[in-house]
Order: sequence, then structure tokens, then C-alpha cells
Amino acid sequence: MRVDVTQKDIDSYQENGFIVWDGFLDQDELEVWRAAVDEAVEGRKTSRLPGERWQGEAEGYYGKVFKQRINLWMDNPRMKELMLDERIGKMAADLAGVEGMRVWHDQALIKGPWANPTAWHLDTPYWSFSSRDAISIWIALDDATLENGCLFFIPGSHRITRFDNVGIGEEIGALFQVYPELAGMKAVAAPMKAGSCSFHNGLTAHGAHANMTPGLRRAMTCAFMPDGSTFNGQSNVLPERILEKIKVGDLLNDPEQNPLVFSR
Repeated sequence: MRVDVTQKDIDSYQENGFIVWDGFLDQDELEVWRAAVDEAVEGRKTSRLPGERWQGEAEGYYGKVFKQRINLWMDNPRMKELMLDERIGKMAADLAGVEGMRVWHDQALIKGPWANPTAWHLDTPYWSFSSRDAISIWIALDDATLENGCLFFIPGSHRITRFDNVGIGEEIGALFQVYPELAGMKAVAAPMKAGSCSFHNGLTAHGAHANMTPGLRRAMTCAFMPDGSTFNGQSNVLPERILEKIKVGDLLNDPEQNPLVFSR
């Protein structure tokens, strides 16, 4: 696993709001990740979240964007070992420039054959905390190409955006109605070979092509929350056991929900 972050990497990430990381996994590691993700997704059956929450695929347009399985680390030991790797947490903390990182949620995102494009959106506004330093890793388990649904980013958008957002719907450019200042900025494609990854800020505008092929485009992602983040009132993926006792402003530090994966 290629995990050494340089100052040049940090500077690039901070300037652009994303970085593409070639050769993150070697071939043997890639096969381990593929097997673990496939096993965990199959074991989850129709539940997008652990247990009985969010049963079945999403409906309508969004349901044809990708197959989504969240927090696989919670109910698959192999995924837990991969997702809670301190080396990945350190990479995220180094790039974001924070003292510690907790898992917000992992997420398998599988674009099936002929899947819809992923509309432009931001990540952090969906979540139960508000931080300008949240960061996600996106690991390509298959080659992510212009034909099958690679990511696109708008460099520097994380310095412009707020916590307003849109849903991932049929209008791919709806985000630009909220942020017209982004509409004239150039987007950058981020095709990746299997085993490569990217990191992006939770406020970086991004989307993905449609899958114009008969094959899969599998990706495994993990969103990281800076240690010390507090509850903003949105439920998102938090379970009832937490929601029934937490109030706005409380620390999100439950180790069973948001484990600390790295701290300086």
C-alpha cells in the first residue's frame, strides 16, 4: 500500500480539494479488497445500512445511479480490518491538516451496466456534522474510465462552497443553481486504474459519468470526520440509539459508530 504523503501532495490537495493517488494498492492487495467488498456486499443482501434500515435499492433515478452499501465495516470483519487501517487515517489527516480522524461511514458504490450519471454534488452537507476539513477516499476496484463512470472534480470549489446542497437527481447540473459561481469553472476528469484511489474534500464539487458499458464499475469509499466534530441536527446514517440521546453541539465520538482511526 502506497501511503507516504509528501508536502507536495498536501499542497496540491489543499489547493485543488482533491488528489488522485496512483498505485495505492498493489495487485495482491487489490484482490484482497475486491474479495472483501464483494463478500460484504453479498452478505448485506438488500440492506443499504446495517440491520433493517434503508431496505432495498433507492427508487427512481437515484436507484439507477449506483448500488450502495454503507458501513460494511460494522458487520463484516474483513471490511473492518481494511477500513480502520491507521495508515489510511493518517493519510486523510495529513492531507486535511487535522490532528485526528474518525470514520463517518464507508460506502461501496457499484455502477451497474448502463447506470445513470452521478449528478454534481457535495458530500458534507448530507452528513451529521459540519466541517470544512472532512475528506473521503475513493478506491477504484475496477478501472474507472471515461466510458464506465469515472469521477469528475471542480478544482478549488471547496474554497467557494458552503453547506447548501442538492440531491443526486436527474438534473446533473442542479448544483450550479445553488452555486452559479461554479458554473463557469472547468471540471477535471479523474480516470483511475484499478488499485488507484483519490481523496477529496467533502465540500469539493464532484460527479461521475454514466456507465456506458455492459460491465461493472466498483468503488469502495470511506468518509472521514475530523476528531472533535459535533452533531448538527441531521440524522443521516446515525442509528436511533444515538439519535435518541444526542443534541446539537454534542461531540460525535461514539467508538462503535465513529471509531478514531488516527490521532497525533
